[in-house]
Amino acid sequence: MLALIIVIAIVVVLVLAVVGAYNSLSKLKIKVDEAFSTMDVYFKKRYDLIPNLVETVKGYAKHERETLEAVVNARNSAISAQGDARLENENALSGALNKLFALSEAYPELKADTQFLNLQNQLQKVEEDIANARKYYNGVVRQYNEKCITVPSNIVAGLFHFEQKPYFSVANEAERENVQVKF
Repeated sequence: MLALIIVIAIVVVLVLAVVGAYNSLSKLKIKVDEAFSTMDVYFKKRYDLIPNLVETVKGYAKHERETLEAVVNARNSAISAQGDARLENENALSGALNKLFALSEAYPELKADTQFLNLQNQLQKVEEDIANARKYYNGVVRQYNEKCITVPSNIVAGLFHFEQKPYFSVANEAERENVQVKF
């Protein structure tokens, strides 16, 4: 009888441990999804500002078609991408926007245009928000990934197919370089 009680107690403790680990992983997965959704809101805000910015620059820099097309193409790629490709395309879009702002340095009348300055300020604010959202996302992903690989929760993660999530990072080394515009 005592042996049966001990076995039941051990089973109950194991079940509670599995349920606790599962709930913990589930909560962290929800936080990762919420963090990505927050970034997505800022990405949408950026997508909405880009066409106005490009149109403003077009009036001043008609011969800079390549740079403007690169921004538009990067925006469209980022909008249509899913999953891990989305993270890579967002990094490419950030690089294209940096080139666009560097381009404005060559046009003093563009730098003085109030509409351009307003759009640039709005976009810079959105970029700051995106940077903060990326930090939050990466922090939550770190917690979640740690939980997925540490004992004993890694056993539960494996049983219930909790997969590690990718960090949001600059994948292309060229994007880490300072933008230089030469005429």
